[in-house]
Amino acid sequence: MFADTAEFHAWFQDRCRAQDYRAAKMPLDRLDGWHTDPDSGNIVHRTGKFFTIEGLDVSRSGREVEAWRQPIIVQAEQGVLGILVKEFGGVAHCLLQIKMEPGNINGFQLSPTVQATRSNFTGVHGGKAVPYLEYFTAPRPGRIVSDVLQSEQASWFLAKRNRNMIVQVEDDVPVLDDFCWLSFAQIAELLRVPDLINMDTRTVLSGAVVRRAGGTDPAADTFHGALTRSWDRDGASLHATVELLSWFTEAKGRCTLTRQLIPLSKVDGWSWRDGTICHDRDQHFAVVGVDVHASNREVTGWQQPMFEPRSRGVIAFLTRRIDGVLHLLVQARTETGAFDGVEMAPTVQCQPENYRFVPADRKPLFLDEVLGARPEQIRWDSIHSEEGGRFYHAQNRYLLVEVDDDFPLEVPENYTWTTLRQLTEFVRYGNHLNVEARSLLTFFRFYQEDDR
Repeated sequence: MFADTAEFHAWFQDRCRAQDYRAAKMPLDRLDGWHTDPDSGNIVHRTGKFFTIEGLDVSRSGREVEAWRQPIIVQAEQGVLGILVKEFGGVAHCLLQIKMEPGNINGFQLSPTVQATRSNFTGVHGGKAVPYLEYFTAPRPGRIVSDVLQSEQASWFLAKRNRNMIVQVEDDVPVLDDFCWLSFAQIAELLRVPDLINMDTRTVLSGAVVRRAGGTDPAADTFHGALTRSWDRDGASLHATVELLSWFTEAKGRCTLTRQLIPLSKVDGWSWRDGTICHDRDQHFAVVGVDVHASNREVTGWQQPMFEPRSRGVIAFLTRRIDGVLHLLVQARTETGAFDGVEMAPTVQCQPENYRFVPADRKPLFLDEVLGARPEQIRWDSIHSEEGGRFYHAQNRYLLVEVDDDFPLEVPENYTWTTLRQLTEFVRYGNHLNVEARSLLTFFRFYQEDDR
């Protein structure tokens, strides 16, 4: 445990220096252990495990673009993302680890206690066992706080889900070298640091119950007061929760998305170029090869394909006070690889660079409101990384933007207003909130008085 976050940062730097790692791009056709199937063009591992890169044909999407083809990661197995929680002196702490992921832009980030694919924890790679896994497999010590199958990035994964778990323990837990206990208050501070708390930690923490904006007077006519009232179970909401569930069900009923796996070699609009697979207009992402060495992973060296985004994304909730209660503008978003086709998503979720030269009617709704927000409207603004095990240097700008009181309450049918309490209830169930919305919800959960 650390007295403060300054002590944590000193420890973090020491542990990073103690490890030897490198991750460098290399041509896909030279990856050891991977090959391109001569019939389909799919990229597969020699064991048939881990994941494959295949083609996906999308039509009737209901999005700004109705149809397209793209490479997609197919990884049917479910991994485990688990955080151990223990109280010290009556204060709850989370056991997190420093973990090198090949796609991390800065090498090391804070991961959950356990972050492992099934191939990892069943030993397909032939490496060391995953520490603390016994706390997240039955029969287990401790008390389950949260346990739900949650989706991954559905723009790049096909129907990928991981088991998100929080387990509280009372007995002593041995702390290994690259692990540490952090209080929720300390995590709140660290969430302000770019590229430090990784995506897997953020999605698991969205299922946590933590202190809300301590010290805020719920009667205060301020953003913080409205935020506190939004967490209140008895707080006024524009729509009843059963109405929100009906809205979500109707959105799924309207979904016309048709998708079909196709050979990667049949994906038009994408081409092999200098050992990578790139979009012909250099948009979206590229499929690249990466050579990895890490002294403190289950396996110390390997090579793999990864998705590398061509530009930084923007993920944002528009928020508005309605009768003094903060509400979020939530989107029922058709997702390329979503398990049910549609998930609740932030107001805006895109790579703006892809829309620089398209007509206004083909841009994502509310993108201009987010990018054109006045400084005093921006309540949260931070850069964070996405999943570093499959995505290379993927970053998004996460924003919470408060709109003015004259912003319309009437919104398009695929959008609705919810309170934070209502959105939190949906985290308890899989296939409701997408991973981007869960990250933003974690920022709300840990929002502090001195945040913007």
